[in-house]
Amino acid sequence: MRIPVQINESSAEPLYHQIETQLRSLIVTGQIAEGTLLPSIREFSADLKCSVITIRRVYQDLENEGLLRTRQGTGTFVAKVDTDDREAYRKQIVVDAVRELLDTSKSVGYSIAELRELLDETLREEERR
Repeated sequence: MRIPVQINESSAEPLYHQIETQLRSLIVTGQIAEGTLLPSIREFSADLKCSVITIRRVYQDLENEGLLRTRQGTGTFVAKVDTDDREAYRKQIVVDAVRELLDTSKSVGYSIAELRELLDETLREEERR
């Protein structure tokens, strides 16, 4: 199975984090269904042209979160995520993105009021689409 993960090599974000974030989103949103067999660590690392160690870390982190489960000799599968957990993961992904937005806006000198105005404007544009 091909996992639709895109790596931005010019990003300051660590490679494992880019992969982990995208894979978590795919699982939480149901784009990769419960019980789906993921590619082996070697296959996935070859697809993404990255280290086996990077993919091993991603799989281990997501397994520790309860999103993946590994069966020795069989592979790594998407675990069952109940509705409450799915909503909590979805919310956390958005909260993390908002915090990153806040950090970015602060780094370029935007005040909270300016950011709120920009966000409102962007949301209105999105609603018009």
